[in-house]
Amino acid sequence: MSTCLVTGGGGFLGLAIVRKLIDRGDQVKVLSRRYHSCLDGLDVSFTAADITDAAAVAEACQGCDTVFHVASKAGIWGPDSEYEAINIDGCRNVIAGCQKHRVPVLVYTSTPSVIYHPQAKIENIQEDIPYPTQFECAYARTKATAEREVLAANSAELATVAIRPHLIYGPGDPNLIPRVLQRAKAGQLPQVGDGTNKVDITYIDNAAQAHLLAAEHIQEAAGKAYFISDGKPVVLWSWIAELLRLVDVPPIKRRLSLGTTRAIGAAMEGVYKILRIKTEPKMTRFTAQQLATSHYFNISNARRDLHYEPEVSGEEGLKRLAEWVKATGIDNL
Repeated sequence: MSTCLVTGGGGFLGLAIVRKLIDRGDQVKVLSRRYHSCLDGLDVSFTAADITDAAAVAEACQGCDTVFHVASKAGIWGPDSEYEAINIDGCRNVIAGCQKHRVPVLVYTSTPSVIYHPQAKIENIQEDIPYPTQFECAYARTKATAEREVLAANSAELATVAIRPHLIYGPGDPNLIPRVLQRAKAGQLPQVGDGTNKVDITYIDNAAQAHLLAAEHIQEAAGKAYFISDGKPVVLWSWIAELLRLVDVPPIKRRLSLGTTRAIGAAMEGVYKILRIKTEPKMTRFTAQQLATSHYFNISNARRDLHYEPEVSGEEGLKRLAEWVKATGIDNL
């Protein structure tokens, strides 16, 4: 039996990791800013603390065999200072806590966004692609800095690994799928680009599974980053169209070019910054690029080193997602 800490254990991915750890018989500690009702009934030890609180983070790391650092500020809009405090300083606190209390394994939740650049061709790429010199959003920039520092901290005393799941989806998703469906239902989701772009997606159970495998196979994985997905890319707009069909939402009729959408995104970013609007714009340059271009990854390194094979197929994942959406109701997501 291992003792594991999951930062952000009340979130979408964190909770899935927590449940898998409990299922295999581990003792689980969760650190989060506030208690989440989804933890009710689960055998976990809970610490309410901000990831930027170095002392609290270090205390939570004490006695752990593995730390899964999942907590982060996601999204693509907000003050740079918040992204830096949570994603960079918070990660440094986790590294320091692991080092102080001699935690042997640190698994860091990263993102493929750390290597994303709008001019790069991201098709079947592997982890040797370099970090870009410029980023279009603070999220990608700060996650890249954190990933670098996690991997640089790898040592004989603390083995570190970074997991890069792409576009996590599934039942319980609080953000990605609800936004897509609500905009589509309201007629506010245009197809961006020609509709042929392929992307990788990752079912929630597969993303969680990869984290546990990384810890299990840390001798092979230490000091490395790994792309994770469902194993084969989907044609993004065909996948969205099928999801809309399964949940009885009318199909998308409006189409915009990438150039037009990027221009709209740039304009909206400018207005939001000038007016200091805190909510995320409905379109940004980064979002436009993600919606219109291909970005999928070769996961052969994860298959080799982590012995990773998606436990849920993309077809089954879509089926489970649609069933959850229909049972919950789009307006209640």
